[in-house]
Amino acid sequence: MKTTIVIPSYNEMKTLPAVLKTLAGVALEKEVIVVDDGSRDGTREWVEKAISSKEFPYELKLIKHEENTGKGGALITGFNAATGDIVIVQDADLEYDPNDIRSVVKPIEEGRADAVFGSRFLSGKSETYNILYLWGNQFLTFLVNLFFGSKITDSYTCYKAFRVPLLRKMRLVSTGFEIEAEMSCKAAFMGLRFEELPIVYASRSRQDGKKINYTDAIKGVLKILALRLTLRRADFN
Repeated sequence: MKTTIVIPSYNEMKTLPAVLKTLAGVALEKEVIVVDDGSRDGTREWVEKAISSKEFPYELKLIKHEENTGKGGALITGFNAATGDIVIVQDADLEYDPNDIRSVVKPIEEGRADAVFGSRFLSGKSETYNILYLWGNQFLTFLVNLFFGSKITDSYTCYKAFRVPLLRKMRLVSTGFEIEAEMSCKAAFMGLRFEELPIVYASRSRQDGKKINYTDAIKGVLKILALRLTLRRADFN
């Protein structure tokens, strides 16, 4: 099965090359789609050069947004362009280790799951930048579980893998970080066969470029509440 790895990127020139280099060692049939979300730091020019010189031993594609739309906007663009059977998100920073991708997509390859999340809280080895981020994630995950009857431990993890046809049935619309809540809620509401696997996470600081903040947590809460009130089974037919 072919896996599409979607990388939303906004001014991540410091770390994106290392992510792409690491992906070369991940033993998967894959395509990698970088969605440059209006970067102004030379990211898109560097990726264009890497593609033209065939720097990496896999299919690398670049999609360019002229203006910054947000993580959700970049992901939706990447998901729509995916040609694989499975899709997974890889952030452009180095908080997540691309070597974990192989184990995250394996349950889908083997037919055991429709969706797999890599949980930062199951390994016992993850680092958290700020306790408030941890509490915010735990609260958002609590709300998802409360309203949608799921047993997720990490609703805002980057590593979310789905069968592509099922992901497209979700008709995602969120343009910001609240897309994490939307994917978690809709996966639970649709009753997808779901697994979580432990991953290691090394959070970066605000000074190093961390972008998510408390306003994104508020948007996440509002998104979860809105989905609880509006989702209908007919939406996914």
